[in-house]
Amino acid sequence: QLQASGGGLVQAGGSLKLSCEASKRITGIKAMRWYRQDPDKEREWVASMTTSGSINYADSVKDRFSISRDRAKKTVYLQMNSLEPEDTAVYYCNIDSVYGIFWGQGTQVTVSS
Repeated sequence: QLQASGGGLVQAGGSLKLSCEASKRITGIKAMRWYRQDPDKEREWVASMTTSGSINYADSVKDRFSISRDRAKKTVYLQMNSLEPEDTAVYYCNIDSVYGIFWGQGTQVTVSS
């Protein structure tokens, strides 16, 4: 249903851009979000965008990360700049639709110091 990609290994200060494409079967989208989870921590909300254009970020990533979408491709992006070792986690995309909530399989982001 959701295919996330773009993770990898990057040095501190570097950038990555994550993508998450929703299948055509997902309709009635209300919001698209990114979460992340370190193995030793609970899943953490990172950023969200509603279909009306409202955007919000967690304080820990504000001014460094940017969420965007391509409506035609049903794809949500997360541009991550000035990455820090603390950003290391598995990143998950999430779509909230009128038919339910869908999760992607996750993509690993590792930031080396």
